[in-house]
Amino acid sequence: MLDSTALDLLFLGARTHTQWLDRDVDTARLKQAWDLAVMGPTSANCEPMRISFVKSPDAKARLKPCLAAGNVDKTMAAPVTAIIAHDMEFYEKLPDLFPHTDARSWFAGKDDAIKTTAFRNGSLQAGYFILALRGLGLDCGPMSGFDNAKLDTEFFANTPVKSNFLTLKTVIKLLFDLYQRITILGPLLDLRTVTGHHTFSTGASIGF
Repeated sequence: MLDSTALDLLFLGARTHTQWLDRDVDTARLKQAWDLAVMGPTSANCEPMRISFVKSPDAKARLKPCLAAGNVDKTMAAPVTAIIAHDMEFYEKLPDLFPHTDARSWFAGKDDAIKTTAFRNGSLQAGYFILALRGLGLDCGPMSGFDNAKLDTEFFANTPVKSNFLTLKTVIKLLFDLYQRITILGPLLDLRTVTGHHTFSTGASIGF
């Protein structure tokens, strides 16, 4: 089991940040976060998440017009922005990623299955990625509030890659750096609220 220090780093002491130290986030640490996140499970090992890291002034200039006005300053100030997306042709890699059966045939030509699987598993991987970043001492500010279509045209034109949460008109965009200011923890839902009938899917009582 993880000790209290690790749990604080990953969950209890972590916050969504919007202000950043003027310090570079090195590429090696971002790669390390990916190497950890990719170990998390996805259905049929499909791994549809794709990431575009925005660090240079030129890349930030391309991103800026895609942002809602209220998100420009904090995004431009972030040492690095990761645009989380998913590959709508993830199934082409399944012969390598899930080789013991013909998993590609489960998706090829089946638009609904492709969209659902890419969205669901890409989102799941994004969660793993946030925890990996926290575990490596980096803080994240997941953010909506920009034009997905414009972003896709700018960064993913002529590719099968689409911004994550495309169906909701949002995307997880992560801003990384070490603590500058601790954000007050907001209200959180408890287990009784989210389980509805106070039971697990097996029908067993939780005991509330």
